[in-house]
Amino acid sequence: MTPAPPSHRVRLDLAYDGTDFSGWAAQPGLRTVQGEVERALRTLLRAEEARLTVGGRTDAGVHARGQVAHLDLDDAQLAKWSGARGAEARDEAGPEDDAAERLRARKLNGVLKRSAPDIAIHRVRLVPDAFDARFSALRRRYEYRLRGEGSPRDPLTARFTAEVPRPLDLPAMQRASDELLGLNDFTTFCKAREGATAIRDLLEFTWRRTEDGAFAARIEADAFCHSMVRALVGAVVAVGSGRIGHEELVGLRDARERSSRFTVMPAHGLSLEEIAYPAEAELAARAERTRARREPLDPTRPVLK
Repeated sequence: MTPAPPSHRVRLDLAYDGTDFSGWAAQPGLRTVQGEVERALRTLLRAEEARLTVGGRTDAGVHARGQVAHLDLDDAQLAKWSGARGAEARDEAGPEDDAAERLRARKLNGVLKRSAPDIAIHRVRLVPDAFDARFSALRRRYEYRLRGEGSPRDPLTARFTAEVPRPLDLPAMQRASDELLGLNDFTTFCKAREGATAIRDLLEFTWRRTEDGAFAARIEADAFCHSMVRALVGAVVAVGSGRIGHEELVGLRDARERSSRFTVMPAHGLSLEEIAYPAEAELAARAERTRARREPLDPTRPVLK
């Protein structure tokens, strides 16, 4: 048998304005972030295929400042992208220099600029084979921006700020957010997917008033299920606007059933801000733990905070 060519795992750190994308995932006939970046990579590497694995699969209209993806390249592909020295970097004693990372990012941005100027590649670096953009992640952090009634509309931030046509009580929203923290089954706030679990550890859910008069939520968890962040914000906004009470929110949380008592917020207010990873020595172990399916929680068990 012919041995497989040596491979190199490459990590991409990128950002994008999600307004004109049908989400991250490549879909036939639709403009997506994955589709645009993979097309640019095929052009740059003169390759038939370039397949990305992503850390956070964002929905249509969702933005990102801290997205992470990876792909594997052989020696020839890496040499095309960064020169022969880049192909040998993994065998050198010291870390790869910043110049090689900047060169790769500049080349890819140059190709993307032609068809996708709303994507920016911040960094392109070689990482250990154990790195997995999705399964090695320790936690993900999002921001959700919105304006309540009475807050002057700002056209310069309208593309990434949702409008709520009701007055909002920020302290009440913070108290409601505090009730959602901890390890729990978030089925109430997730769009069901067959065979998937909604057990997540919500680490932070805090609100602040921004300089331009909007409200911004910082939301961090080990992982999020489909539509979870926008549903969590929608439930808290329902409390802040007086549509539901504090005790009802707790009941909805514990019922672990989808509800029409709150509205899932629009996608354009959401941005993926950061994905955090462990030290290199812990990457493989972290990926293995993440792939292990979580057991259902006892419905009588209290929420862990």
